[in-house]
Amino acid sequence: MLLRLAFRGLLDRPWRSAFLLAGFALGVGVMITLLAIGEAMVTQSKDEKLVGGGDVTVLPEGIDLEVMKTGGVGGMFASIANARFVYRQLLASPRFADRIATVAPQTDGALLYLRTADGTEYPVRALGEIPSASRDVGAAPTIVAGAWEDDEGDRRWQRPTLAELRHEIDRFHHTPTAIAADERPTWGEWHYFNVLSDDTKRWAFLTLAVGGDIPMGEWGGQVLLTMHEQGRPPRRFTQFVPSRAITLDTTRADLSLGTNTVTVLPDGRYEVRARAREAGTGAEATVTLTLTPAPGAYFPGTSIGDATLVSGYAVPALRGSMEGTICLSGRCERFSGAQGYHDHNWGVWRDVEWEWGSARLGAYAVLYGRVRRSGAEDVREPLFVYLVDSLGFRSLFRPKTIRYEDDRTVIAEGRPLRVPSRAVMEDVRGSDTLRITLEIEDAMASDVRLDRMKQQGQRTARTPREATTFLVQMKGIATLSGRLGGQPLSGRGTGFFETYR
Repeated sequence: MLLRLAFRGLLDRPWRSAFLLAGFALGVGVMITLLAIGEAMVTQSKDEKLVGGGDVTVLPEGIDLEVMKTGGVGGMFASIANARFVYRQLLASPRFADRIATVAPQTDGALLYLRTADGTEYPVRALGEIPSASRDVGAAPTIVAGAWEDDEGDRRWQRPTLAELRHEIDRFHHTPTAIAADERPTWGEWHYFNVLSDDTKRWAFLTLAVGGDIPMGEWGGQVLLTMHEQGRPPRRFTQFVPSRAITLDTTRADLSLGTNTVTVLPDGRYEVRARAREAGTGAEATVTLTLTPAPGAYFPGTSIGDATLVSGYAVPALRGSMEGTICLSGRCERFSGAQGYHDHNWGVWRDVEWEWGSARLGAYAVLYGRVRRSGAEDVREPLFVYLVDSLGFRSLFRPKTIRYEDDRTVIAEGRPLRVPSRAVMEDVRGSDTLRITLEIEDAMASDVRLDRMKQQGQRTARTPREATTFLVQMKGIATLSGRLGGQPLSGRGTGFFETYR
């Protein structure tokens, strides 16, 4: 009966029936296609040869998943810069513990070259992942024999001890072989520390540096301590150390310049010991300090440039607590829980200038900076502002400029020099906003090029350009305001800042 009714309906209204049948067929076809696509997506999401089997996959911006799967040119050599930092400070950080259950870092299809004992070289494609993490996200391969477990390298990648973390980001370097011969003497690298008294009226800058063609050419080291008291001229203490008395390691942060040392203790604190003498008076300064970096408050380090400009920078202690003493001619000032800071610089420093600053702003700490190089090659890196709180990295902003008001005057090389009294940085990134104002309380200017020429035995006559180039070091109050993640930003505190005039 049903077949007869359907047949009679088809004969009675043939065009309407055909239209309904075509629509039904199209609907079935679309449903089959969608089910097939869904099944393919589920299969790919579990395919460890793609990127992993987790719920969310993190890849470099601009990477096409299908290109990664098929091996197109755009998928070659893809990696995430500072992947350890991304893992520790973002994906696996306490900040997102309520939303991220587990994270599995992976790299697949990396191009490596295998060289045999007889010199034959083979290209190979390598896979890297952490066994326990891959199992946690359901992306572990099937093991048919043997064991596949985490080793010490996996542990250090995920959960380094505090001492291992310091050595990882704070290690020393040899002068790169790619640096041109005339640039090699300008290579420099140093540990820098600063400490602020409780009343914020006295502070010290301490640098233990090496420079030159390290380790095979002419090179050496220097200790430089600058003591400041607000409203008074600074006092400079120095000691030069020959290369034969220097010990440094390209895998560690420890440094010895004779009896002057920076040592990373097993618990991750820095122990600093130094001696230097004041030019002219011969007064001796003795430094014995221990710096405890705040958890998570570090900048992991980056190196920019090529043979034209090499500049590297890391901040193991953006926020730290300083203990110990600084003694001048036997009179000692003791620091207990004082505001402290430590960074590490390396690179070629001829014709190089920078903007830099750091401050502790209540619950936040901020770091900003950029590098530029004048001369035949004009290199200008963009400005960045790096913000941390008690849980570590919070956000990164990119203001276009720093607006300075040069309403202060200092005496530099016997003549007055206009330097900043105030500065402002602003940025807007979507719904997030940032404003930092700097109110300068104290400033000094140094003719760094003149100092370098004296150290290298060059004549002191300079071109007009060189005569007007001074490093301006400032101390002042930084104020933070804006909004981040829908919440207000607010903080105020003391910091140190540098620019050139």
